[in-house]
Amino acid sequence: MKPKTIIEPFKIKSVEPIRFTTREEREMLLKEAGYNPFLLPADDVLIDLLTDSGTSAMSAKQWAGIMEGDESYAGSKSFYRFEAVIKSITNMKYIIPTHQGRAAEKILFTIVGGAGKFIPNNTHFDTTRANVEFSGAEAVDLLNEVGKHPEIRADFKGNMDVEKLETFIKEKGVENIPLCMITVTNNSGGGQPVSMQNIKDVKAVCNKYGIPLFLDACRFAENAYFIKMREKGYENKTPLEIAQEMFSYADGATMSAKKDALVNIGGFLALNDEELAMKCRNLLIVTEGFPTYGGLAGRDLEAVAQGLLEIVDENYLQYRIRSVEYLGERLVAAGVPIIEPPGGHAIYIDAKRFLPNIPAHHFPGQSIVCELYLEGGVRAVEIGSVMFGKNDKDGKPIPAIMELVRMAIPRRVYTQSHIDYLIEVIIEVYKNRDKLKGYKFTYEAPMLRHFTARFEPIR
Repeated sequence: MKPKTIIEPFKIKSVEPIRFTTREEREMLLKEAGYNPFLLPADDVLIDLLTDSGTSAMSAKQWAGIMEGDESYAGSKSFYRFEAVIKSITNMKYIIPTHQGRAAEKILFTIVGGAGKFIPNNTHFDTTRANVEFSGAEAVDLLNEVGKHPEIRADFKGNMDVEKLETFIKEKGVENIPLCMITVTNNSGGGQPVSMQNIKDVKAVCNKYGIPLFLDACRFAENAYFIKMREKGYENKTPLEIAQEMFSYADGATMSAKKDALVNIGGFLALNDEELAMKCRNLLIVTEGFPTYGGLAGRDLEAVAQGLLEIVDENYLQYRIRSVEYLGERLVAAGVPIIEPPGGHAIYIDAKRFLPNIPAHHFPGQSIVCELYLEGGVRAVEIGSVMFGKNDKDGKPIPAIMELVRMAIPRRVYTQSHIDYLIEVIIEVYKNRDKLKGYKFTYEAPMLRHFTARFEPIR
């Protein structure tokens, strides 16, 4: 028998209670938080889809690793296991632990960035962009055209536009582009995968001009599974084999292990360039810690190593991708506009189509995010003009390319009944969308404003 139902490939061993709130309570709580769900206490959230970063459930073997972790300051055996596992996946020479992905980005772009430099990417996510720009460099997105249209279904909407990349290199000059980056899967673009062919094509351009290629590898395993499912010639390869090939075309990688390593903290830099690795290690010592722990406890290194072994399990990846797909299918059937096809780690509501009457400078995505919380205690995040919008020199808003609401699904945390409840909440908000109003800032920070901003509704 071939089962029709894909079940979770694990048993639940430990549970955590969640608190139910009333709409009246949520109205008060959201107002106190300045209509920014980032500022809500987690205890007041019923279904938390703010991020899939660091919110996953660890396995029994990971918890066992926590107990076995070697806390030696230098030369910890837990580091050597961490290093060995990452090398087995990436085949890169130098592995540098960091406490999370943005620390790896900070170290890397502090060294290679700077004024007058440009970093092309399929699409930079928020912290990557912030670290590039903090260095003085400019972060440039070169997403393929189909990836900019949420309503179009295509297999690899996360691909970089290879022709634009080559044109960009010629315009800016090789000397001003220290590296090129591909984010797999493309988080800002809807969790959409990048094909192996696109990685190879980008690598060919980089080789032509002598530019190193880096992967933002936060969700490398999910990307590998999409390649297995959708790209000819990879259907009989394992996710691990596909991941190994992906990394073989890269000269380096940054990773937040809080995604596809199934842990609550951790990250790393993987490099082949000895000189760059030495510079990164020197900066690591100043900012994070000794090169064999890099801001992590030995127990965290153990948990990352074990998580990286578990993440490439095909049964797990099938369950993971199918669970997100199920949510997307139910929403599309109800008429809710999302980025299609569903991505690997999240469903992205297309706020432009959901709320066509609310202009970008009144933040339609933020309106949906607030209403999801008010309606059902669901916490999501705006990925649009709040997160990526800017103002020109005259203070006029420059909107983001897309106005999205991301619902990121933590790994191994919620069951199908939680997802079915979520579907009910989203559909109810959609039915009452004509009642929603826009929002305006009452406070915004100069960088990464979405984390701490405060808003008020436009009456």
